[in-house]
Amino acid sequence: MSFAASVLTLYPEMFPGALGLSLAGRALEAGTWSLDAIQIRDFATDRHRTVDDTPAGGGAGMVMRADVLAKAIDHASPPGDTRPRLLMSPRGRPLTQARVRELAAGPGAVILCGRFEGVDQRLIEARGLEEVSVGDFILSGGEPAALVLLDAVVRLLPGVMGNAVSGEEESFENGLLEHPHYTRPQEFEGRPIPEVLISGNHKKIAAWRRAESEALTKTRRPDLVQNGKTKG
Repeated sequence: MSFAASVLTLYPEMFPGALGLSLAGRALEAGTWSLDAIQIRDFATDRHRTVDDTPAGGGAGMVMRADVLAKAIDHASPPGDTRPRLLMSPRGRPLTQARVRELAAGPGAVILCGRFEGVDQRLIEARGLEEVSVGDFILSGGEPAALVLLDAVVRLLPGVMGNAVSGEEESFENGLLEHPHYTRPQEFEGRPIPEVLISGNHKKIAAWRRAESEALTKTRRPDLVQNGKTKG
């Protein structure tokens, strides 16, 4: 069974975007996964196809309406659909490689792309949406975040990457940032490839890569070490 993604958005023309190219694009053509970009405005009830309204209690901006979004979600995810329902939101839990792997092992996902000031909280509660963030920054909408999430998931689907081992040695797979990489030429602008990498001693190479990963993690992402996320 292929991974089925349904994306609810005000801009369906943004999909598949980059996901139609390279590994993800070939996997999409091969049927390894599917993508359905659904226009939220199609579920509005007025002639202006309104999907938002002013925030209760006052304030700047607009809020996406619960009634319109509920109809869109119910269309994309009818009773019996076991796919998780995700809302791309800066206040969501940070997306991790572990969560990406869980999603890749499942039947797919229904992804709501927020816009404006956000989504009516009642919709989030009523439809059991899992809020997901791709970083501590604000985007103009949830579409770029959804593309990031799907790219991370699709590349882990069986057969998408030519060498499955590649995915096992990347950053965050073992709680560490990935070690540096080198390739030909053996010397570049006076900088040689570290001797250990051309020694042919696989045990020493593995130890060097582990040490480099640990050093990079401590320097660039001390939070991973402090949170005890690194694994032996």
